[in-house]
Amino acid sequence: MESSNFDQTQPVTEPENIQTTLPDETQKVNLVDTMATEAPPPLEPPTSAQETGPSDTSRARLWRWLIGLSLFALLAVAAVSVLGGYFSGIDRRTAFESTQVAQKVSEQYQLGLQDIEAGHYELARQRFEYVIQLDPAYPGVTDQLALVLLELNTTATPTPVPSPTLTPTPDTRGAEELFSQAQLLLADSKWTEAIDTLLKLRKNEPAFQPVEVDSMLYVALRNRGVQRILGESDLEGGTYDLALAERFGPLDYEASNYRTWANLYVTGASFWGLDWQQAIFYFGQLLQVAPNLRDATTMTATERYRLALLKYGDFLAANGDWCAAQEQYEAAYNFGSDPSIEPTLSNAATECDEGRHQDDDDDDGDQATETPPTEGTPTTPPPATTEPPSEETPTPPPPATTEPPYPGP
Repeated sequence: MESSNFDQTQPVTEPENIQTTLPDETQKVNLVDTMATEAPPPLEPPTSAQETGPSDTSRARLWRWLIGLSLFALLAVAAVSVLGGYFSGIDRRTAFESTQVAQKVSEQYQLGLQDIEAGHYELARQRFEYVIQLDPAYPGVTDQLALVLLELNTTATPTPVPSPTLTPTPDTRGAEELFSQAQLLLADSKWTEAIDTLLKLRKNEPAFQPVEVDSMLYVALRNRGVQRILGESDLEGGTYDLALAERFGPLDYEASNYRTWANLYVTGASFWGLDWQQAIFYFGQLLQVAPNLRDATTMTATERYRLALLKYGDFLAANGDWCAAQEQYEAAYNFGSDPSIEPTLSNAATECDEGRHQDDDDDDGDQATETPPTEGTPTTPPPATTEPPSEETPTPPPPATTEPPYPGP
């Protein structure tokens, strides 16, 4: 029995005019773009035998598309991760630098406030300018900088306050009055006051009788120099005044002598304790012209000469030259009997005599040991021996290094 649906259950043969062709390259590009932007359409159940049997080529193309999409997604995730880490590092570094700058700005601002309290306005100004350079909007920094600048401008040029104790009262007297006063002071031998008055006159009125003023200055300086040398024992000060007076005119004979004697004394004192022979030489020149000349030590030239002789005698005795030492002690003893010198003088004389006798004995011994002449040989008389002098000839003093003193006035 045949069924009416028999024809429908027979296998359907594929029409011959249906060809299976691959899509061209343009269709591939369009397909990829469509699949990249749109989700694949849902699969519908096949309605016929033709739709239920896709070819192997379509399946391979689908798998390739899924693999490519997966790789692209992985690359995109990796790129996003790298970029995210990079920007995150930059943000952290920027935040760290901002924190460091903020800490430094705060520290400098606080130090600036401390400088203001200590009165160090210049240092505070530098700190506040540094803060403004890093953070112009830092709260309070502009106000503090303005306060510091105000203090600097106020204290930079203080108004000088005249002190009555430091500013002398100006002398309003005229030149005539100063000149008359200087004449009176010279007449009263008030040399220092006269010099001060004349110098003030030359400063205020340099054109007022310059010849007379210079002459008066010469007289005042010359007389004050002599007074310092003879009356005040100020040898250096006196020679300085005489040198100033010499600028206004040549020194007279007497003043020149005083300056020479003072120079001899000062030069001899410079050798004191260093070279007694030189000291004896210079003070010995003053014995005849200025024996009572003295310096600030109040020791006269005569006393210095006597002490220099004793010290030089001690030096010679220490070196075994007793006869020369005896001469120095005797010369010092001639300036006045001194009980303290007598034992030293006696000892030097004894040592000197013993030395002479020893020299004589040595000479006699040399003559006694001579070989006697042989018989038949004419005897030659021995050469005459000259006895040594009783006193040694003193060594002449070295030449003077200063000009010779002038004879006394």
